[in-house]
Amino acid sequence: MKMESATVDRPFLWKLPAFFELTKPRVIRSVILTSVVGFYLASSGRLDLLLLFHTLVGTTLLSGGAAALNEFIEREADGRMRRTCSRPLPSGRLSESDALIAGSILIVVGSFYLALLTNLLAAFLGCVTLAVYLLVYTPLKMKTPICTTIGAIPGAIPPLIGWAAAKGSLDSHALLLFAILFAWQFPHFLAISWLYKEDYKRAGFAMLSSIDPDGRRTGRRILIFTVILFGLSVVPVTSGLTGTVYLVGALVLGSVFLWFGFEAALFRTTTAARHVLMASVVYLPLLLFLMVIDKNG
Repeated sequence: MKMESATVDRPFLWKLPAFFELTKPRVIRSVILTSVVGFYLASSGRLDLLLLFHTLVGTTLLSGGAAALNEFIEREADGRMRRTCSRPLPSGRLSESDALIAGSILIVVGSFYLALLTNLLAAFLGCVTLAVYLLVYTPLKMKTPICTTIGAIPGAIPPLIGWAAAKGSLDSHALLLFAILFAWQFPHFLAISWLYKEDYKRAGFAMLSSIDPDGRRTGRRILIFTVILFGLSVVPVTSGLTGTVYLVGALVLGSVFLWFGFEAALFRTTTAARHVLMASVVYLPLLLFLMVIDKNG
């Protein structure tokens, strides 16, 4: 392929920025954030900073490896989309073998790192994330809109990895974090697919927005999951994980997010979808911050 010949003779140092981009740094930041919150909420007494460091290193390696292999698998589809055609593979800045080797190394090293320096449960959860993301979600994107539901599973596991690393086990509070992250991803990714539905059609991805020309089903699903998320967000208080400060903040954040969900369902416009996306990006880190500052115990 031309992509291979265009990159094979270039020095490794020249490729470093492209390798960094291949790991999807913005996704890694989100993974790190949710892993840290899971670790912190599971910790009792003094925070084990060394264990937290090892957790973040292992999780970062796994996330970067998964992103690299995802871009390897979807390289042709990425080349057909305006929003992804400048990624390292379709742009020719890296070869297919570069991405395959880099992704595989990161995954192997990250898995062993978590297993040896945190615990087997954290490593197992990391491997489950990889398997669902690469072997189930990625191929389903070309076949059925159910892919969004499947894709929300690996997206919600990072706080469980942090929790498992700190505590060595999972409990109902950990599963609640999973549920909140799972529900949050629907309005977030449905809004993205709405905004870029023409791109997704061009690439052949079977997103809901691609088969929903008037946006009714997409808007309705966004609203449903903002309602579900609103309900889930108050459960940390009733379960004893957080206190009153968190409750007030969660109600305010949830009400604003819910308003934008109603807007998307009622008006079904690109502007409404953009509002949902921006609200989702603000909502999650603020909600997690409130959990951290108002943790009980």
